[in-house]
Amino acid sequence: MNSASIRPRVDEGDGRVRHYGQFYGIDPLPEGDGPLVVVLGNCQAEAVRVLLDAAPSRSVRSVRVPPVFEMTEDDVAHLGLLLARTDVLVGQPIKDDYRGMPLGTAQVAQALAPGARVVRVPVCFYAGLYPWQVLVRTPESGDPPAVPYHDLRTVLEAADGTRPPDRLDADGIREIARASVEELRRREDAAGTLRVSDVLAGAGADACHVVNHPGNTVLVALVRRVQAHLGLDADAEDPGRTLLSELFAPLDARVVDALGLDAEARTHWVRRGEQVPDDEVRETQLAWLAEHPDIVRLTLERHAGTARLLGLR
Repeated sequence: MNSASIRPRVDEGDGRVRHYGQFYGIDPLPEGDGPLVVVLGNCQAEAVRVLLDAAPSRSVRSVRVPPVFEMTEDDVAHLGLLLARTDVLVGQPIKDDYRGMPLGTAQVAQALAPGARVVRVPVCFYAGLYPWQVLVRTPESGDPPAVPYHDLRTVLEAADGTRPPDRLDADGIREIARASVEELRRREDAAGTLRVSDVLAGAGADACHVVNHPGNTVLVALVRRVQAHLGLDADAEDPGRTLLSELFAPLDARVVDALGLDAEARTHWVRRGEQVPDDEVRETQLAWLAEHPDIVRLTLERHAGTARLLGLR
């Protein structure tokens, strides 16, 4: 990444450009004495930035940047120019040449000015609350319709033509939760990130809304650790609104019981504040899976062990 790149011209009337005005250079960078922070990653990254920026101590200045899965070639030049003025990069693990662009965490760090700091944070993923929910996609298939997640029960139905037995083994639920925490811990160690895996079990039903959207409890804990790592007051607090609120999955009563959660079961999805019946999602995805047998095969290959733990096979 060349931080000395000439800034590409942008349409200042475009809504996305206005939303990321400081990133695109049409708005001035935030003023103040605290370090200038950029948080780079997926949708979780913006939630981390919001909590850092709104902490009572107001100890940092931050710039909203697009998530990496939305960035374009022109955005790489804008990012390089911003990084040259950045004091702290908070970055999730991103592989080199992500989507064919130099957006890997190590590559991006090279564009920072001398003396800038890098704080690596994990991508939070927890299957404990939704043990049948999996993420499987290919470049050809993209995400399934209705919600961008697969339900192992629905995939099994697509494979066999009949609904699997309506049972969720309690020991299997607990084992999936334990293994999910352990897997995140392994990823944290491998990537050299701060730790948040130890927070998941204690967060209860607020651990996540879907497997890869952590609740405020987890996000606040992570941001406090970022602050402490930087030698700042660890005073991030709940903003009084749910940060990653676009989608909530059904929470099965058997999961609530197996994990001893202090929570009400939820039989439906909530998408942008609107209730969506789980059967509606199931029927929509069954029709889609009938046209994508490769996804059925791939999902059952990758998650056969999970299906067995849940008593589905």
